Amino acid sequence: MSSEEKQIVHRVVENFIRTGNATDEQVKVTCLPVNKTSFVEQTGGDGRIILLDEYKLDGKVIWASYSARSGTVYLSLKK
Repeated sequence: MSSEEKQIVHRVVENFIRTGNATDEQVKVTCLPVNKTSFVEQTGGDGRIILLDEYKLDGKVIWASYSARSGTVYLSLKK
């Protein structure tokens, strides 16, 4: 993941954890079910797996990743 993509994920994760708001002005944000660590992203007739990384902030843990193909950040709370 590039440094720009990491910044996108950090911005979205921070906003989500601090405000509970899963939106962003620059990218699409998709909330996944709790404790998901991967997601199959469908684009056209193909699917590809997105592996989510663990992020910790303010005592909370969230799984998140960015897909450059779709411009989407995927989030999943860890419980």
